[in-house]
Amino acid sequence: MKLPRVQCPGCKRDVAVAPAAGQLTKGRLWRHDHPGLRRDANGDLVSCSRSLEIVDLPVGGRQMELDIDEPDTAPGTETGEAYALF
Repeated sequence: MKLPRVQCPGCKRDVAVAPAAGQLTKGRLWRHDHPGLRRDANGDLVSCSRSLEIVDLPVGGRQMELDIDEPDTAPGTETGEAYALF
């Protein structure tokens, strides 16, 4: 699955964002490094301070909304009859 990318608010790098559970328009940034800074002075790996932050999903990642006209009456109810299911 290809994830959408958004610009990290901290380092301005394009980072993959995965949908956040329970929030249709929000996503969580994937862990990433600052451009040009992968290790600190001790040699330990360093992630961007905004990694794993909740951000807005791009418009293409939002749930599609359908505008469907509802019929005024259900089929078969105009005559007072009901359809047999079995």
